[in-house]
Amino acid sequence: MGFFNLINFFMIFNFFSLSLSANYLDEAKSPDVFDWMVKIRRKIHENPELGYEEFKTSELIRTELGKLGIPYRHDQVAVTAVIAFIGTGNSPLVALRADMDALPMQEMVEWEHKSKVPGKMHACGHDAHVTMLLGAAKILKEHEKELQGTVVLVFQPAEEGGGGAKKILEAGVLENVTAIFGLHVAPNVPIGEVVSRSGPIMAGSGFFEAKITGKGGHAAIPQSSIDPILAASNVIVSLQHLVSREADPLDSQVVTVAKFQGGNAFNVIPDSVTIGGTFRAFSKESFKQLKQRIEEVITGQAAVQRCNAVVNFLNDEKPFYPPTVNNDDLHQHFRNVAENLLGISKVNIMQPMMGAEDFSFYQELIPGYFFMLGMENPSHERLNSLHSPFFKINEDALPYGAALHASLASSYLLKYQQDVPEGEGKYHDEL
Repeated sequence: MGFFNLINFFMIFNFFSLSLSANYLDEAKSPDVFDWMVKIRRKIHENPELGYEEFKTSELIRTELGKLGIPYRHDQVAVTAVIAFIGTGNSPLVALRADMDALPMQEMVEWEHKSKVPGKMHACGHDAHVTMLLGAAKILKEHEKELQGTVVLVFQPAEEGGGGAKKILEAGVLENVTAIFGLHVAPNVPIGEVVSRSGPIMAGSGFFEAKITGKGGHAAIPQSSIDPILAASNVIVSLQHLVSREADPLDSQVVTVAKFQGGNAFNVIPDSVTIGGTFRAFSKESFKQLKQRIEEVITGQAAVQRCNAVVNFLNDEKPFYPPTVNNDDLHQHFRNVAENLLGISKVNIMQPMMGAEDFSFYQELIPGYFFMLGMENPSHERLNSLHSPFFKINEDALPYGAALHASLASSYLLKYQQDVPEGEGKYHDEL
């Protein structure tokens, strides 16, 4: 492509992206689409389901996709996952992901559409994520003839500790996808704004549990016992030194002990104590080092106090999450699309967070980009944080998420349509 042809291409691309983004946002805000999304979001919110149990949510998604005439598959894909397709069926393929699972929490918000399931609640906004992806699907289907490739919609189970993204990848349904985008609602970011960054955005995370065993006895004669509570206390203090004295101060890490169980009487030293917690880091090397040192510290400090310790990292039940690292090229693409859609002042850089996100599994194999979507309205009540029993969704944010999803995918296909020879990677052949 000649220099002037290249300039013309990018001028046309930027103009198309600008007009397309504005059009998508107008469509998402139209009463037909907005009211439809609100109805879906509230129905999902009323019927929360935990990881790998999202059967009703999956059925609702498939019903809505069927009404829109969008093909999908769900059999034998991560238990409850739904993978849908819009476009030509040819490469390039770009994916959009939404997580479906709720949390084991009792909702404390009193409103007409609160959770109908005791002890379960959408306290992390996944009901909104599903709704926004369905909104994007509705918009993209209306513009299907304009798509220069295929958009793959990923409705994923079990983000909250279950590693649903890993099972999606193991099913092989994203093998020819060349980029993937995901979002998360942010209650502390103004509505109509987004925040993200290139490179590490969220930490890798793991969990640990240790049983420290001594010798129980009467609290009045401690010399006849081997006290596992004292041993566990020394273990916890020593674990904090891993970050304060062994980690590079410029390499953010976290070790938190959040579980301590042992004994049920005031005057009895128990035979054993169980502690547990989480550890986080932004690089695989730091994460691996933390894991090794956590085990060494627990077993070593327990031995100093004449106790035995067995450490379990629970990787089967709670898979280790890699760091969430945004692709540099996709960062620029995101900024271009989001600035066209929202305005330059509405697209900002965020600080990395020590929270974890299983979107990171996709990013290990596919160039990926994850961002935060604001929903705070200063004129309304202050929104509670994620994972709070008082968490609320500002439904006015739904159109922004739907439009961003649609714009990111369609403009990606337009920009990269010449990167893959025509006719390769038809989804109906490979999926």
